[in-house]
Amino acid sequence: MSFPLNTSLGRFRLIAFIEGISYLILLFIAMPMKYLGGMEKAVRYPGMAHGVLFVLFAFLLLQVWVEYRWSFKKAAAAFFWSLIPFGSFYFDKKIANDKPAR
Repeated sequence: MSFPLNTSLGRFRLIAFIEGISYLILLFIAMPMKYLGGMEKAVRYPGMAHGVLFVLFAFLLLQVWVEYRWSFKKAAAAFFWSLIPFGSFYFDKKIANDKPAR
């Protein structure tokens, strides 16, 4: 898995990957620790990190949408798949070979 950071798509894919990992950590580790283990502060830092990454993901999605001239449907799909656990990894496979619009 390679994310060329010299392109906006590469940066978007990298942040989408990291954001996807942070979402899984939040859902499957931090939240069970909070609600099943009674550890109230378990979600504090993972939740904050995920929130920052999600905002960065949204900004990069806008940049890629414009630069690569994605359709509204494709940009909405990227956003939708980011809300589903493991969804960002699925969407990444679909866009790995996209080229910028000329």
